[in-house]
Amino acid sequence: MKAIHIIKSGGPEVLQLKETPRPKVDKNQVLIKVKAIGVNRSDVITRKNLNTYGKNQTESLIPGLEVSGEIIEIGANVSDKMLGDKVCALIANGGYSEFVAVESSHCLPIPENISEIDAAAIPETVFTVWFNVFKQGKLQPEEKLLIHGGTSGIGTMGLQMAKAMGAKVYATVGSDRKANFLKEMGLGKIINYKSEAFEEVLKDEKIDVILDMVGGNYTQKNLEILNKKGRLININGMMGNEVNINLRTIMSKNLILTGSFLKPQSSEVKAEIAKEVEKSIWPLFASNKIRPIVYKTFPLEAAAEAHTLMESSEHIGKILLTIE
Repeated sequence: MKAIHIIKSGGPEVLQLKETPRPKVDKNQVLIKVKAIGVNRSDVITRKNLNTYGKNQTESLIPGLEVSGEIIEIGANVSDKMLGDKVCALIANGGYSEFVAVESSHCLPIPENISEIDAAAIPETVFTVWFNVFKQGKLQPEEKLLIHGGTSGIGTMGLQMAKAMGAKVYATVGSDRKANFLKEMGLGKIINYKSEAFEEVLKDEKIDVILDMVGGNYTQKNLEILNKKGRLININGMMGNEVNINLRTIMSKNLILTGSFLKPQSSEVKAEIAKEVEKSIWPLFASNKIRPIVYKTFPLEAAAEAHTLMESSEHIGKILLTIE
């Protein structure tokens, strides 16, 4: 099979298409003939830092955390899937390829009203939002959610999910074009952080939950605009992981400061998330209350172009790779 490998740490040019052995399926896995792959910022971080992952990662690595496609082989212990099922799946790595072996419990049927290609934009975003905003952040109907990076894949999906679940939503974005996109979708109050200070605009809103992928000097500002018993959840630190905060802000309002990485979560945790989102979120696709936002697709061999676009941050929603 063909697969994109990161041959060494570096820029998009280190992504190379290679002939690769087809993965073997163990007893709890299924083999998916891949139709599309979601491109994530985590893939970019992996590409830039391959040689920092230790001795076992000094050789080339196939990136990719989510795929969609058709099941063509089933492991001996798998009873909940059938040959020919069209699914989307969360995987730990290896997605930039024509075939992937994945835990059956991490696969979900492609939702109603969603194409097989667009379904590749779903797993990483929905799993991340559910795990962080709803499980850790415990967002409730009528509460207020702020997402920084509102037009990212996670942002566009998270805002839709929260609104559909009855929350009031807010977002920050980096351009008027992005702000207008979210406004046209009816996704709450949108702030262009390049022309307005979000902490000033929202200082009286008493936000209950903040999903932040920025970090840096946003952290204390986030704490200051949170409501009493508010929750700040960090999933990235694009402006810096080392921050200065005023502990008095946390103590005086009884705040919770937490965060996570989805990729290293255990297989059991991911299987639990899969069950929960199929029950609670999949019906929202069927009722057209939420949908994946796909900005652009590239053929698998153009993965370097997809990464260049990702790093430009010009996109709105998800970037996908496709396989004919």
